[in-house]
Order: sequence, then structure tokens, then C-alpha cells
Amino acid sequence: MFIERLTIIGVGLIGGSLACALRKQGVCGEVVGCGRNIENLQRGVDLGVIDRYDTDPARAVTGADVVVIAVPLGGFAGVFQAIRDAVNPSVILTDVGSAKGSVVNDAKQHLSPALYSRFVPAHPIAGTEKSGVAAAFAELFVKRKIILTPHEQTDADACDYISTLWQYTGAEVVTLSVEHHDRVLAATSHLPHVLAYNLVNTLAQMDEQADVFQFAAGGFRDFTRIASSDPTMWHDICLANREAILAILARYQQHLNELSHAIKTGQSETILTAFKQAKNTRDAFFG
Repeated sequence: MFIERLTIIGVGLIGGSLACALRKQGVCGEVVGCGRNIENLQRGVDLGVIDRYDTDPARAVTGADVVVIAVPLGGFAGVFQAIRDAVNPSVILTDVGSAKGSVVNDAKQHLSPALYSRFVPAHPIAGTEKSGVAAAFAELFVKRKIILTPHEQTDADACDYISTLWQYTGAEVVTLSVEHHDRVLAATSHLPHVLAYNLVNTLAQMDEQADVFQFAAGGFRDFTRIASSDPTMWHDICLANREAILAILARYQQHLNELSHAIKTGQSETILTAFKQAKNTRDAFFG
């Protein structure tokens, strides 16, 4: 594999790290960045993450062999509309969005049938709370999972190509259906972010706010680290995957109510059992 020209629309942590990883492996030639923030794009050039940039998606994808869309979920429809008549017929499109149902729907609505078949939805299960191209690094995906969610019309060769691309980054590639992906990620990623944001907001509204944050220990910092993530991105994820998120929130709320009742009524054994089960489950998966 060698990508003569790679275009990344949305040069942030994920898109920038992908470019860095492919460059490091020597499988990528020219990298073209695209976005609205010229300062961030110029920073990408200065850091050697991209070779040049263009703020116009149609111009940025001209002549590209692979186009990676790494914008917030609310921006996908506009990107698809902007590039559909500008890309090469042989181009392969992919993305890094955290919710796949909305992305696939936007692609089906705004891309031609031929181009839609060249679109391989993907989601790297990797990241940090930092954003922007300055946070990008080549090792971000090493030993991380990359989920491909091909739709019913995805070209098999295009899917294999994107799978190989991600393997060059050191990632483990797995395949899920769009629906299964969105249910699983609602539970393992989207719910924790919602809880972290809400916990920080809850404590920030306490009268003792200054003392609460002054005496916060490592556990609080670890649990709320992801509340420093990009608010726009997570706003879009909540709206794009709302049904799956609401379903897991309802289940979480039920268990929280049960635990709250146990604490209120002094059900010592119930509390201890719940905590032991949680510890054993986490230890079994993460050691």
C-alpha cells in the first residue's frame, strides 16, 4: 500500500495522528489538510503533520486517493455535499466518527450511489482529552481497536484497503454492524462522557464549589478527565446517537435509583454486593 495523496478534513487529534502514523510507516506521500481554523492548519504544516491545506473541501480533495473525514458529526452532511462532485471516481472515503448511524445516513443521502459504495465508515477507539493538531502523535492507535462498520453497499475492496491502512498504524481492526456499534459505544464511551460532564456541572453549582475542587483527589481527576474533551464534538455525538444514549442512561438511572434507595435505607449487604460485583467485573476485563 502507498497513498500518493491523502486528504484529511478536520485536522485534529485523530486526523493528525493518523497522518503522523502513516508517514512514520512510509505508506503516505502528500497529506492535504482541510478545515476552518487557518491557525490550526498552519500549525499542522509547521509541525510536519500536513504538507499543505485548503479551507475549501472541494479543492482539498482534488486528486486525493483517500479522504478521511474527521469533523464533528454535525458537519458530515455539509462535507459530503461539498466533495461529492470533486473527488476522483476511484477515491476511497472513510471517517472517524464516534456514532455511525448518522454518518451512514448522511452519506447515503448526499453521495452518489457509486461514491457511497466507496465509503467505509470507521471509528478508532483511541483519543485523549486534548484536541487540535498540536496534540497529534503517531503512536495514538498502537494496540487500540479500530471498528469498521461497512454498510450494505460498501465495496469489499475498499473495506479491505481501509482495514490495511489502519493496521499500518499498529491498531487491531474489528468489524461491527452500524447498529451494534452505536449501542456498544453509547454504553462504553458516550455514557461516561455524559456522566463526567454532568458531575463537574453538578459540583460547580454547589455553594462549597471552591472547597470541592480545591480538595479533589486523584479519583475525581481521573473520573472527570474526559470532561475536558471537545464540547462541540460530544454535543454532536449526543444528538446523533440519542436513542442508544437515552436507552443506556435509563438503565443507568434505574441502577442509580436502586443504589440510592439502598444507601438511604441502610441496606449494607446490597451496597457491598453491588460494589464487589463492579470490582470483580472491571478486574476481569482490565486486570
